[in-house]
Amino acid sequence: MRLSRTVAYALQATIQLAQSRAAGPIPCNMLAAEGQMPERFLLQVLRVLVREGILRSTRGVGGGYALRRSPAEISLLEVIEALDGPITATLPSYEGLPQDSRCKLSHALSALAERARRELDSIKLAHLLPSVDGQEA
Repeated sequence: MRLSRTVAYALQATIQLAQSRAAGPIPCNMLAAEGQMPERFLLQVLRVLVREGILRSTRGVGGGYALRRSPAEISLLEVIEALDGPITATLPSYEGLPQDSRCKLSHALSALAERARRELDSIKLAHLLPSVDGQEA
């Protein structure tokens, strides 16, 4: 499975927010600097995550971004699909393939996509946080 750079930045930023010990929201420029991400692009990513209900934003002095829910409640699937849309199996038109074979191939790929969605949904941001003294975060 290949993730887009947009999704990679989204995952990086959400993990940074999940492990933050800050009392309030974290500004985009701090996330970008810490994560070595381009700030203008990251800002677009963060806005999508706010719109999709994964993050909340606070304007003004002391403003920034924070997770809307706990890291244990936010799945990889949510983050990925927020940026790249639903994970589905789509086939281009294979004119040379018999109809029965196309149908079977389509069914197999759809089943695979559904298994991938279930697995990604089971992985929460909390599972991806660095361990503390050998303990999972």
